[in-house]
Amino acid sequence: MAAEPVDLLVIGGGITGAGIARDAALRGFRTALVDKGDFGGGTSSVSSRLIHGGLRYLEQYDFRLVLEASRERRVLQHIAPHLVRPLPFLLPVYRGARVPAWKLWCGMWLYDVLAAFRNVRLHRWLGRKAVLRLEPGLREKGLRSAGFYYDAQTDDARLVLATMRSAAQAGALVASYAEAATLLKPDGRVRGATVRDVLSGHTHTVRALVVVNAAGPWVDRVRRLDQPDAEPMLRLTKGAHVAVPRQRLGNTNAVTLTSPIDGRVMFVLPWGDQSYIGTTDTDEDVSPDEVRATAEDVIYLLRSANAFFPNARLSPHDVVATWAGLRALLRPDRTLAPSQVSREHRIVESGSGLLTIAGGKLTTYRVMGRDMVDRVASRLRELDGRPRAAPPPTDRLPLPGGETADLEGLMRAARERGASEATARHLVEAYGSESAALLNLVDRDRALAGRIVAGRPELWAEVVHSVEREMAVRLADVLVRRMHLFHATRDQGVPASSAVADRLAEALGWDGARRADEVAEYLKLVERSRAFAKDVAGLGKR
Repeated sequence: MAAEPVDLLVIGGGITGAGIARDAALRGFRTALVDKGDFGGGTSSVSSRLIHGGLRYLEQYDFRLVLEASRERRVLQHIAPHLVRPLPFLLPVYRGARVPAWKLWCGMWLYDVLAAFRNVRLHRWLGRKAVLRLEPGLREKGLRSAGFYYDAQTDDARLVLATMRSAAQAGALVASYAEAATLLKPDGRVRGATVRDVLSGHTHTVRALVVVNAAGPWVDRVRRLDQPDAEPMLRLTKGAHVAVPRQRLGNTNAVTLTSPIDGRVMFVLPWGDQSYIGTTDTDEDVSPDEVRATAEDVIYLLRSANAFFPNARLSPHDVVATWAGLRALLRPDRTLAPSQVSREHRIVESGSGLLTIAGGKLTTYRVMGRDMVDRVASRLRELDGRPRAAPPPTDRLPLPGGETADLEGLMRAARERGASEATARHLVEAYGSESAALLNLVDRDRALAGRIVAGRPELWAEVVHSVEREMAVRLADVLVRRMHLFHATRDQGVPASSAVADRLAEALGWDGARRADEVAEYLKLVERSRAFAKDVAGLGKR
């Protein structure tokens, strides 16, 4: 990046930055992207893992957003079928519900209309008995009926990674753990940044014709590098989730609920042998680097779920894992509840030319990328007269691993190569058509066929793949975002962390001190994620 100027420097490697870099590189722009942490290490990997049209936005009459999101849901299922999969949702209606059955019935039809009747299936309306046959654990008292509809679920961290890899394959220069420390303004216009290598401490100068701020919840921090007195653009709200053993709730489908505590929409969602419950939506003034699920968040989510699954009797002891992030929502002009703040995105340009994008949602990231690169293309034409590059077909080009939608065929091929049913399913759902590359590693070194954690499907080959193909450079990159052992196991993968660190040390050339530091940092991350338990105990003593 520092060797010669680039057309575009993107600051921020979450889903928005990745989408911008992919679109720009595919247009032929010389593109660079930096992030001060791992790709997707912020909000983009701690979401509700949903790609959805946004049924609840119909209440706010935000039809344009629902139309756009429904279209993007269909696009993402096409370009990443292994990562964005259809998921059936049940929305039960109880006597005295805030949204009456007739209104919900109308909303379901409108949802199908805005999806151009091209969702997986049209919605259905179910009577009380049919609802309890589908979800026998639901509270029976007061249950009247339910809507049954489809949205989609995704592996958010891996969706970011696939998009970033697609950008890199198109020619973008991308660097994780590279922090934009200052902005370069040689002529009063933003023309690049000094970038600090977080791992080595070395600083480099990256010159660029255009700089884009796509730093998510850190957007205002980057804006202040340009203009120290810049008014805040964001309203940060926290979304927290808890994962519990699925057998405790027994849900088969995703269930959309209205919390009896504050009336906001939330979900109970299946994820392998877990169910996760989310999300909160509260104003938060903590640094994005410090956000976590608190005791109050955990208790709110468990109480809300228990109200609808009374036999579950969930307590904080049942929580396997938690995660939380900050939504980078646009600061509204008037006072609104957090859940009412618009999920639209906005692009603004500072007096010195810094382009900033904020707002939006995971589902519409590709549109956000396109809109921003349209602005970049116009700016580049003004600067040097180059012809305007046509927008690339990002809605048709598959992301890595998404070259085929025949997931059953990929699983069958993996089983024929000796993978168990559980391993074949895991590899295909995580890597899609690239699952064959994992099995190629195993063919070359049979030791890589071993399980990292007994009883789970993750293979040692995935650690090698994470480094060689997926740009992992730290222990947490692998355990948290590449393989999810941090969230999938009650021990957060701690027993395996030392052995994984050994593999990474060999692959990345770490010395003993660096290896020890990586393990220590990971253990701190685990301890921080478990801090809610101490908070709960403290609440009980009050």
